[in-house]
Amino acid sequence: QVQLVESGGGLVQAGGSLRLSCAASGRTFSSYTMGWFRQAPGKEREFVAAIAWSAGSTYYADSVKGRFTISRDGPKNTLYLQMNGLKPEDTAVYYCAARIGSDYYSSRRYAYWGQGTQVTVSS
Repeated sequence: QVQLVESGGGLVQAGGSLRLSCAASGRTFSSYTMGWFRQAPGKEREFVAAIAWSAGSTYYADSVKGRFTISRDGPKNTLYLQMNGLKPEDTAVYYCAARIGSDYYSSRRYAYWGQGTQVTVSS
């Protein structure tokens, strides 16, 4: 059974940085795509970034491109999201997710989810 555990959320001022981590266990993730999604109050869950675990190919939502960086540490089975230049509109619960295959954008394609970590950006 795949388990995903996020950490690293918190309160930060606009312009600040945070790094989220997602510890993954229960599988060998070489054929997986790992993603970060977020959900703000009253809004739908939206794609933030994804990475093909084996190849390292990365994908970003336009709203975070140039500010956020997704990466993974294979031996540690850990996924990261480095967030720089944070804005109040980045405030949301951030979720780590995993799926087999390469369709990275749709949350419906992801079979495994973490519990989420809150990120709050004050203006």
